[in-house]
Amino acid sequence: MTANLGTCADEVRVVPVDRLELAFEPRPWPFERARRAEIEAYFAEQRRTRPELWNGRVLLLHRLALADRVFRGAYLETDFASLLAWRDWGFPDPTIRACFGMAAVRASDGGFVLGRMNVHTANAGLIYFPCGTPDLHDVVGDTVDLGASILRELAEETGLTANDVSVRPGWCTVIAGPRIAHIKTMQAAVPGQALRARILSHLARDPKPELADIYIVRSRADFDPLMPPYVTAFLEHVWAHEQRVAAGR
Repeated sequence: MTANLGTCADEVRVVPVDRLELAFEPRPWPFERARRAEIEAYFAEQRRTRPELWNGRVLLLHRLALADRVFRGAYLETDFASLLAWRDWGFPDPTIRACFGMAAVRASDGGFVLGRMNVHTANAGLIYFPCGTPDLHDVVGDTVDLGASILRELAEETGLTANDVSVRPGWCTVIAGPRIAHIKTMQAAVPGQALRARILSHLARDPKPELADIYIVRSRADFDPLMPPYVTAFLEHVWAHEQRVAAGR
């Protein structure tokens, strides 16, 4: 069965996926080439207020398909300045998607761990799961490994490692217009407040942490307007599934 991925910016779809098959297929990006001077000027302007922004190499999706619970896609390579301009200018190239992995760590008491991005980051103030834009570190031969990407980001942002969580099989793919979040649930063995305290201790030791605070989300009452739709859609999906299981449906 092939799923309709859609392109509407307001549409959010949640699709359980068994496997990701992601290729590294570099190719020129016409948007980046045609607007190079504007992109560089815009990035220089952004760095005046956030000098920590780094124009490293990143990956964006240029081909995708979803069928039989397998998500297949291919990434091109660009620079962060081009990604930032594409995002902030309203995603002018609809053939490209920001496609990234997220680590949905769940505490032993059921709460999910989310972080608020620090003021010096490109997503300052937003609250979501540990994640990062795929980059060349995630390329293995001619493939892109989002599983390794999210474990690396989890360790960098929270101090938690693969030894602290049990990684669940499969993915929950959330398609939200030009953004595609592949979310992997990871089960921790300690309660939410203990996880929060441990992560806050890690942040306190980092001179420039990516996260400014940690939130434990247990229900819709904990939602915040600064949580992106792909995060709240995932949480709603998980809780609805658990309710159906509990009801025997």
